[in-house]
Amino acid sequence: MAWANIVRAYNYDGNYVILNEEDFKKASPEKTKMIEIAEFVEESEVDTMFYETPYYLEPQKGGEKAYILLRDALKKTGKTGLSTFVLRTKESLGLIKPSGKLLILQKIRYEQEIRDVGDLKIPDSTPKAPELKMAISLINQLTAKFNISSYKDTYTQQLLKLIKAKAKGAKPAATHMKVVHSKAKDLMGQLKASVSAKTKKAS
Repeated sequence: MAWANIVRAYNYDGNYVILNEEDFKKASPEKTKMIEIAEFVEESEVDTMFYETPYYLEPQKGGEKAYILLRDALKKTGKTGLSTFVLRTKESLGLIKPSGKLLILQKIRYEQEIRDVGDLKIPDSTPKAPELKMAISLINQLTAKFNISSYKDTYTQQLLKLIKAKAKGAKPAATHMKVVHSKAKDLMGQLKASVSAKTKKAS
């Protein structure tokens, strides 16, 4: 189906009401054209659980001075601007925060969009002291300086290769899962093996 033939509609009492771009703008014209800062908050107070997609902000013509002023003021105070805006027909929340010379709009979720954890089955127990010590030792040995550039999306690359191969009529060979740990159910044993492997590799 062509994109031009796709419409957006709202189910109202069993009848679908078709909406176009102008309808969304008429619902609240001011909100579709601006980002409104409601208040300023400490970024550390916002749980990363709420984070969604970040967007770069660019000043409109004539707004460069205000852009720079806001950016530098946020840097000095360590605050972020909690904002509301309309994106793709939905009112959203976001944090405006500085990043170098830029201002970034970090889209965040509403509280009601976060799943209630009350129905999750989380074990209520405390690990034994030796086990905890071993786990901490493993974490410390595997701790490195954060470098996002060292991680690549290899799955998408492999999937694209598979798609190209299938397009040419080839039948991709089946791949096999790699077992990371042994069949041993002893968590302590697995941790010891991991620490031992790390130590041998470093020596």
